[in-house]
Amino acid sequence: MTSHPHAPFEQRRHVEEADLDERAHVNNVVYLRWVQDVATAHWRALASAEAQERIAWVALRHEIDYLSPARLGDEVVVRTWVGTAEGLSFERFTEVRRAGGDGRLLARARTLWCPVDARSGRPHRVSAEVRAQFSFPAPAPTSGGAGSAGGAT
Repeated sequence: MTSHPHAPFEQRRHVEEADLDERAHVNNVVYLRWVQDVATAHWRALASAEAQERIAWVALRHEIDYLSPARLGDEVVVRTWVGTAEGLSFERFTEVRRAGGDGRLLARARTLWCPVDARSGRPHRVSAEVRAQFSFPAPAPTSGGAGSAGGAT
């Protein structure tokens, strides 16, 4: 695991029988749990105690691409990093790879998270310090020159 703010954060998981579906593959909801668990662990590893008391996170959207199955006994590496932050939306990416051997990419996810006040549950803008620690700035809008489709992204 690393403490550099923009470097990927990793956890290892061992696939157990309870993780499997009727086809003997890791169930889709287990991948989602891993995505959420590694995001939470990353936040707890880097955020100050004060930030953790003030800010909670809610998922606005999960997108997961399942590329290859994980099976009983596999060890996987779940790696996450934060992308851009725009307004009240923080983009987070996650990859699940088979550990060792082939290192095959099993799944990848993109999640949009919204910071909320830990007490009230209302959306909450984070400080510039937290924003800088966990995200990259959103790209600047391009002018309507050649190659620009215009409109919202």
